[in-house]
Amino acid sequence: MTAGQEFRRHWPMVLAAMIGFSFTSVITAAMGLFIGPISREFGWSITLASSGVSITAVLTFLFSPLFGLFIDKWGVRRMALPGLVLKAGVIASLSLLTGAVWQWFAVWIAYSVAALMTKSTVWTASANSTFQAGRGLALGLVLSGSALAQAFTPLISEYLIRHHGWRMAFVWLAAGWGSLAIGTCLFWLRDGYELSRKARREQDGTGASESLLDVPGLTVGEALRDGAVIRIAISTFLVMMVTIGLVVHQFRILTGAGFSAQTAALAALPAGLAGIAGKLITGWLLDRYPARWVGGLTIGATAVTFLILVWPQAPVWTVVAALIVNGYASGTKLQIVGYVTAAYTGMRKFGTIFGFMASLIAAGSGLGPLLGGWIFDTWHSYAPGLWAGVVLTLVSAGLLLGLPPYPDWKAPGRS
Repeated sequence: MTAGQEFRRHWPMVLAAMIGFSFTSVITAAMGLFIGPISREFGWSITLASSGVSITAVLTFLFSPLFGLFIDKWGVRRMALPGLVLKAGVIASLSLLTGAVWQWFAVWIAYSVAALMTKSTVWTASANSTFQAGRGLALGLVLSGSALAQAFTPLISEYLIRHHGWRMAFVWLAAGWGSLAIGTCLFWLRDGYELSRKARREQDGTGASESLLDVPGLTVGEALRDGAVIRIAISTFLVMMVTIGLVVHQFRILTGAGFSAQTAALAALPAGLAGIAGKLITGWLLDRYPARWVGGLTIGATAVTFLILVWPQAPVWTVVAALIVNGYASGTKLQIVGYVTAAYTGMRKFGTIFGFMASLIAAGSGLGPLLGGWIFDTWHSYAPGLWAGVVLTLVSAGLLLGLPPYPDWKAPGRS
């Protein structure tokens, strides 16, 4: 089946997964605007007010392999739908905060369960299980949901906070975006796992199996010892740490540089749109050129963003350009890691293997915002973190550029 035939057959699944993933990225994209109001109302430090994403990341780090195993056994749909419902409810519950620290931690622990059920592994597995010839572009379309969230969530959140307060802003985000995600996934999220379940049910009458996908690939133990997979894992951890830290603190970095709140929120729009373009262009490139070159060069370009943001009194146009570069490059990071992981490990145990990768994604995503808050509380400046971002993005890019050619899983003798 050609890429065009795949897309004509499975476009509803791609759209549903894209919208579902966009909702899972809303809180990450929005928390930078909520940190200030929450910290002022309750008298919290910036570190505490930005710790929610980090709490989620710790629990996601610990339990992602387990939930990856669930994907291999149950498929995406049976994870994603209840997870989206739970996530909408927890986001709405943030409006009920009283200032008690234990309550803050409890809400984010509940949010972590929903995050584990709707994390990037879920949507990546959905695209990888459904597409072969057009896998790179399919991943780009599905994961462009996060870029949509990064583009529009700051604008929507700033408007809601300004006109309705931060509490009702959480409610509207949960009810509006959450309903759209749940509805589209309920009707259209039918991927390779569901097709395999249907085939097994027709064959043996149950559809039950240790793993839904009967395809070649590495075992979990083999993947954990593979040098290429280890390089991908380290690269992913580093780039997620610096880029998610930047996303969460971007609003404060810009307002600290003299931007108004409205302008800082508006600046996220071209960056988010660039992220969508980056995913589509990168998807096209991944289907045609070695992923190590596409990924390494794209992620390496992110260093330009950190260099410009650390520039004192940088012109507005250069800051916007930096955010566009970051939006383009960092918007592809999940797409790249999803593609190269499947390429180097096969799909035999992809859910479980990518669950370990998701643990590192979570660790980096959680550590980045926490370190950003600690750096600001300690030095009253984000500059040290921005300089670290320059170095670490270049290291991450170098690890990908050094990968060997990936194996051909269709070759005879591949298990």
